[in-house]
Amino acid sequence: MFDRLPPLQTLRAFEATGRLLSMTRAADELHVTHGAVSRHIKTLEGHLGVALFRRLTRRIVLTDEGAEFFVVATRVLADLTREAERLRGPKSAERLIISTGISFASKWLGPRLHRLMACHPELDVHLDITDTDVDLNNGQVDAAVRYGSGRYPHVASERLLEETLTPVCSPAYRTEMGGLPSVENLAKCRLLHEDRLLYEDRWSATWEHWFAMVGLDGVPRGRGPIYSHGSMVIEAAIRGEGVALGRSALVAEDIAAGRLVALFPQLRLKSERGYDLVYRLGNHDHPKVRAVRDWLSDEIRQFLAEAG
Repeated sequence: MFDRLPPLQTLRAFEATGRLLSMTRAADELHVTHGAVSRHIKTLEGHLGVALFRRLTRRIVLTDEGAEFFVVATRVLADLTREAERLRGPKSAERLIISTGISFASKWLGPRLHRLMACHPELDVHLDITDTDVDLNNGQVDAAVRYGSGRYPHVASERLLEETLTPVCSPAYRTEMGGLPSVENLAKCRLLHEDRLLYEDRWSATWEHWFAMVGLDGVPRGRGPIYSHGSMVIEAAIRGEGVALGRSALVAEDIAAGRLVALFPQLRLKSERGYDLVYRLGNHDHPKVRAVRDWLSDEIRQFLAEAG
């Protein structure tokens, strides 16, 4: 039976090409030439007797048969990778690498990570902090928590936490600005901006959106500094430099500690983005992914209960 299996190298080339939809990028990832990837794909197509890709002018796409085979190939390679990891020894099996963004790591995940280590002392937990989406298919990272729409190509994802936004500032700044009893008073405040929220079309929640939600389209957003990360905006608000449009997951601890106050807590703009657990296709029941999922579920349940 096994003599009818396609060669393993053709499956690796197919999986990388199907995931990246680029033979050039697949070749770079596999450290081979473009020609080698192309030959592997042709060999696999000949072995199966079907076309796996449609070659268009400037890109390639999976055929229907290719898309079906991609799901199976990804699952099989994930199973092989997992078993090889187990056999390589305890050091590899015990290492748990979680990737997440800078702001979420510093304001939410990082301060709680000691509880994950207490729940799973058998795991050597590594936190990989980057705002770049890491490749979850190369075996280097076990799981990631990403802030986004919930749609990520070629990986599996589960929504963990929705997010809302509301104005926050330091108690001292609120006093300095006369208490800020109404939303109209924000027109005289310095508003703090997150660069990505302000300039990337794919980020929907901005001061303009919040003002529109409360029916004050004509209120000027005010001049103020722009920061590259949400955590930096929050720290500026804590220092009393202005009012931030606080992301609920990032400001909760500072509100609870009294470093920030929510000016209009009843006026929350629902973000189209949230926090998702993301991992390799086929790894839903992987012990490491399951450990992270279960722990995060417990932490988020407690967080939401405390936040009210």
